[in-house]
This record gives sequence, C-alpha cells and structure tokens, in this order.
Amino acid sequence: MRGSSRIEPAAARLYPCQLCIRGEEPIPLSTLDPNTALIVIDLQKGIVTGSFVHPIGEVIDRTRALIEVFRAKNLPVVLVNVTGRPAGRTEQGPRSNRSISDGWTDLLPQLNRQPSDIVVTKRSWGAFATTDLEHQLKARGVTQVVVAGVATSVGVEATARQAYEQGFNVTLALDAMTDMREEAHEYSIRNVFPRLGETGSTPGIISLLETRSSAL
Repeated sequence: MRGSSRIEPAAARLYPCQLCIRGEEPIPLSTLDPNTALIVIDLQKGIVTGSFVHPIGEVIDRTRALIEVFRAKNLPVVLVNVTGRPAGRTEQGPRSNRSISDGWTDLLPQLNRQPSDIVVTKRSWGAFATTDLEHQLKARGVTQVVVAGVATSVGVEATARQAYEQGFNVTLALDAMTDMREEAHEYSIRNVFPRLGETGSTPGIISLLETRSSAL
C-alpha cells in the first residue's frame, strides 16, 4: 500500500457525506502499475434491479467507460458474476430448494463482453475465494487491480480485501460503485478502503492511464 496524503478535491466531490463519517483519511490515487487489471463486480441482471443509494445507471456508465479504456490499452478486464450461496453451515453446501430465475446471473449487455475478457463466476462475496482468479491474473503478470461494481460493502469490499491479501496493489473506483445501504457504503469508504489501497474517480483513473500511455 502506498503512502497516504489528503484526499484529492475531485474525489471528495463524489460523495461529500463520506467526509462526515469518522474514519481514516482515504488514500488518493497516485499511480497505476504497468500491468493493472480492472475487476467489475456483480453488474448482472439479477442484482442491478435492486434499490441502490446512488443511481445505478451512472455507476454502470462509469464502469463501462473504465472497461473501454482498459480494453483499448490492452489491459485485462475481469467481469465477475455471482450465482449465490445460501447462508448456513459450509459443509452442507448449497441448499437444493434455492432456485435462481433465468437470466439472474447474466452479465449486463452494457458491459459488452469481449473474447479477451476474463469472466469469473463466484459463489462467495469476493471474486478470489471460490475461483481461479488469482492464478489467471498472476499468469498475466498483473500486479495491481482496480475494483468497481456492486455492492460496495459486499462484493467490492470482499474482492478488494482478498486482492490485498494475495499481494496485489489495490485501487477502488469510488464513483463506479454503490450499495443498497448508505451507511454500509460510507463505512467501507471511510474505514476499510484506506487500509487496502488507493481510491480515485473514473476520470482520474482514465487520466492516469492516458498520461502513462503518452509517456511511454
């Protein structure tokens, strides 16, 4: 995790209420490694119909903007969906009476899935625990991940935690995520994310990618 400093004004404008909650100072975006991957969490048909505290359409649009730039730079894009696992004892496995409606796990068409994308289906909160994502990223030489999607306090936070634990540098795209509960969203931003990595906005991440490319 890189050194901390005061939050950038652009990031502060994203969600002003986050500055009112006690917690650690977010670490603003400073750099992106040469081989950085974008991980998009749970933007699928069965989840985005929920009630979120920020307009889900805007979150999708910003995530799509990130996806397009990562693809244009030939950087890995990971699209993650979840099939769900009912609560209960782990040795019992998924319960047979749990059904998922047709299309529930389908990735949103706005993501415009491409053959080059890494597509991962998880059965837990985080994208690493029940998948081979760590292996796939490290096989491609990835050292840093940018995480976006839903929900901030569940899939996004769990994936960021697991990425950090596996040795990846972590960046959170704050304006490309949301949650069903504002207090949960804000708690992750103020109390968890500063311990895991840097935070930034979609324009900031894209600008850093463009600046880095032009300097090569």
